[in-house]
Amino acid sequence: MAINAQDQPVPAPSSATREEDAIYQNGQVVAHVLDPEISAESKRIHFGEVYGSDYLILPDECEFRNHRILIRKIGYATKEEKQSLHKGRILRDVMAEIL
Repeated sequence: MAINAQDQPVPAPSSATREEDAIYQNGQVVAHVLDPEISAESKRIHFGEVYGSDYLILPDECEFRNHRILIRKIGYATKEEKQSLHKGRILRDVMAEIL
């Protein structure tokens, strides 16, 4: 997971070893994603879910795989504390613009 024992974001590994399902800001993993659909021609990425995103700063640019992105639309947001596979802030039906 991207959070250490002190509940802080974990520094990102080098670009060659980045996690395929992670969103990065300032070199750190700030969220993970499910069901990404990349549309290079429309310069958009749709994520079915973005989870563990407590440290994701939404109005700021971030990185997913080899793309610089900006999250533009969130269909639904919730905070899961217990009885859930994914803890923390969960964003669903997320649309990001590829910059």
